[in-house]
Amino acid sequence: MAGKTLMKSAKSALSGLQCAKSTVTQMRSFTSRLNEQQQAIQELARNFANEQLKPNASKLDLEGRFPFDHIKSLTDLGLMGAAVDEEYGGRGLDYLSLAVAVEELSRGCASTGMIMCLHNFLYANLVNEKGTPEQKEIFLRDFTKGAIGCFALSEPDAGSDVASIKTTATPDGDYWILNGKKSWLSSAIEGSAVAVFATFDPSLRHKGLACFLVPMDAEGVFRGKKEPLMGVRAVTACDMTLEEVRIPRSYMVGKAGEGFKIAMEQLDQARIGVAAHAVGIAQAALDTAMSYAKEREAFGKNLTRLPSVKDRLTDMCIMIETARLLTYRAATDVCTKHSSMAKYVAGKNAAAVADHCVQILGGRGLSTNYDAERHYRDARGTQIYGGVTDIQKRLVGHFLLKEHEAL
Repeated sequence: MAGKTLMKSAKSALSGLQCAKSTVTQMRSFTSRLNEQQQAIQELARNFANEQLKPNASKLDLEGRFPFDHIKSLTDLGLMGAAVDEEYGGRGLDYLSLAVAVEELSRGCASTGMIMCLHNFLYANLVNEKGTPEQKEIFLRDFTKGAIGCFALSEPDAGSDVASIKTTATPDGDYWILNGKKSWLSSAIEGSAVAVFATFDPSLRHKGLACFLVPMDAEGVFRGKKEPLMGVRAVTACDMTLEEVRIPRSYMVGKAGEGFKIAMEQLDQARIGVAAHAVGIAQAALDTAMSYAKEREAFGKNLTRLPSVKDRLTDMCIMIETARLLTYRAATDVCTKHSSMAKYVAGKNAAAVADHCVQILGGRGLSTNYDAERHYRDARGTQIYGGVTDIQKRLVGHFLLKEHEAL
């Protein structure tokens, strides 16, 4: 009953709250104050997380079970197409609204937050912003109504080094033929389509890449077994093999040679989402630590009154707020430097905050009967997926020197 009430109030709140993405992303000034729309999205996501996600997060994690019911509810709330144009069933929201939603959902369940994040930032936004009208009809409209989209960039021998992609795209009349193997596809087992990056000329390196939209049920597409993960265990990740997959030429996004640019632009967006995801996990860790410290007594007083614990809680608060502000900045002024800074800080800080959480709970922090160890595992991955921390630091340094003409 509570779920139905939430759905009705959510749809009512969202119906009159639309904000053009361009209005937000083109601002030259920055404020951390959320506008009316963003506050409504935050409240919507927070209520859903508290009522639906948080009570089930531990069970989903222990069972490694994909949260189908939660994703269905998020679809009904319009959050599985949050930034997609209304014409194709989306809400047309700005990136900060989407980031705020990812944070709140990840605070309740990191796995559900990640699924929603990657579907939006890596797949739905790509088709919405770069797809043709034909592509949007085939690969977008249903993806705001429950179908899940995926992103296939990484390979067994090409992760951070995107130019080394070996998956090939061979022209054949009105078709392209794809061959190769992709790795670490999130939600691919449940997905209905995937954005695949392949090379039509390996000698051109990054200039020889192209992006293709591929139905998961296309002949020659084979998905591997679910990869056991350390964290976000309810998320499915697997390999995908492409064997003589024939797709129409019209399924190419953009032009041949634009694949690298498309991939980098989507990763700029994805890092905003992963940063928000990390902030949500860190906030959940602080919530857990604070709740425990207020109730637990040692040396005749609550843990909150012990200087060492108080210092840890303070450090956690500072790290979370620092990461949150960088994430908000990245979402309102999208560029590589901002998104890389946000992801770099948010990922590192989430891992540090989760570590503090485990330490405050002591022995209980190591038990699967408490949330601390799950936050610890979930936080670690935010320094890897969406671009490893090491690469983010290099990107920030590159654009810093470029701004000062010091390259």
